[in-house]
Amino acid sequence: MTGVRRGGGSRDVERGQGLVEFTLLVPLFLLVLLGVLEFGLAFSHNLTLEYATREGARTGAALANGTGSDSSCVAADGTSRALTANDVDPLIISAVQRVLESSGSLLHLSTTTTIVIFKADVNGGDTLGYDNVWTYNKGGGPAVPCEASPPNLDFKLSGSVGWAASTRQHGATPDHLGVSITYDYTLTTPLGAVMALASHKAGVAWSSIRMVDQSVMALEPTN
Repeated sequence: MTGVRRGGGSRDVERGQGLVEFTLLVPLFLLVLLGVLEFGLAFSHNLTLEYATREGARTGAALANGTGSDSSCVAADGTSRALTANDVDPLIISAVQRVLESSGSLLHLSTTTTIVIFKADVNGGDTLGYDNVWTYNKGGGPAVPCEASPPNLDFKLSGSVGWAASTRQHGATPDHLGVSITYDYTLTTPLGAVMALASHKAGVAWSSIRMVDQSVMALEPTN
């Protein structure tokens, strides 16, 4: 009697098919995982930008034209002096920079394209022609006012003053001051390398994301 041989071919085929499916799905799973991680990092950067613009606008609203509610200042020698209009914008930039480089921030100052202080209209939009544009320049900005041992800011006024602090109205019908930050977020995870390769072949730039955030506040009335 001839014995019947049981074949294992079908199981081998199933194993091979499972291996192929696993090989195809793993890259897709990794891309999704990296995408979620990248989105989380980008979201954290954007939250810091929002906080920084709010802090800058709040500082500008309080200081107004140099005679606002926060009118005291400390000179370089440690003595008190009156705040002046020339101190206002550097103090706004200082408030923004303090947030951007705080211990919990993931941002890089060098990829902060511009910080803009502008006069806003009634809807919070930028009133063209009233911009004070500050660009990154490590240690090349003015000394931080109102500090006993003032360091130099890492942002410097670019061009002329579009909206002088001395002209800002904070009476019954106060001006609205806006602070805007433009920041280039560079993809951090390996997804960045994949996007950079794809963008190189497509002829477009996908390795970074330009983020823009702004906050607008009305100048606080004189005390």
